[in-house]
Amino acid sequence: MLPKFLLADNSELPEAVFIVHTEYPRFVLNLENDDVTWFDALDPEDGKEILETEVQELISEAEAFYQREVDHYLP
Repeated sequence: MLPKFLLADNSELPEAVFIVHTEYPRFVLNLENDDVTWFDALDPEDGKEILETEVQELISEAEAFYQREVDHYLP
C-alpha cells in the first residue's frame, strides 16, 4: 500500500519540488509553478462545480502534506 502523497524531486529540475497523489485521481503537483499533471481522466459526469471543488481540496491537501513534511524535517 502506498501513502496518499509522496514527495519527489528531480536533478533536471533542481528548483522544483513535486507532490505525487497516488489515489484516484492521480496527479503530480509541481510546487515551484503550481502546474498539475493528471494521470487519470476526470469524469465530466461528476459535474464541473463538483470537480473544481474536489480538485481544489486535493491540491490543498497536497500543500498541507508538504508543509507537515517540511516542518517535520526542518524544525
